[in-house]
Amino acid sequence: MAAHRAYLGLGSNIRPEHFIPVGLDALWRQFGELTISGVYASAAVGFVGPVFHNLVVGLTTTSPLVSFANNLRQLEYRHGRLPDCDKFSSRTLDIDILTFDDCVCDGYANNSAGIILPREEITRHAFVLCPFAEVAPDLIIPHQRQTLAELWRHFDSASQPLTPIPLTWRATKLTSPQ
Repeated sequence: MAAHRAYLGLGSNIRPEHFIPVGLDALWRQFGELTISGVYASAAVGFVGPVFHNLVVGLTTTSPLVSFANNLRQLEYRHGRLPDCDKFSSRTLDIDILTFDDCVCDGYANNSAGIILPREEITRHAFVLCPFAEVAPDLIIPHQRQTLAELWRHFDSASQPLTPIPLTWRATKLTSPQ
């Protein structure tokens, strides 16, 4: 089976100090070694709600994309996400696939089951781009010409403030370089 490199955005605004480590534990048990960014607090997007804690995780999987996505959705459900919740709502654990190798999916072509890759939020939201640039600074995602580090350097970060949040997971402090 082929190995695939995936990057995920993890977020929570319902007991994030509990659900972020729980999500990391579940990913570690399923996929082994993880590359983990620092954790950042940011305002909810698209609705009024508690502050989100966000980070980016890199991992390797042998699952095909659609199976991988379904597996992550089940992980969210096991940790309190409601299957019929609104897109813009509070979450115990939100896991988004940001990239999957160099895969480009528009949502329905190539049997992608509604998955859009690379995730459009990468270049739109500081809470995605900043931690993604931490874990994969030299990565150039499809449809871009610059590395993630270069994209972050040119991003208007003042328009979307982030607050680094200290978090210890498995005796490792996840801290941001900011």
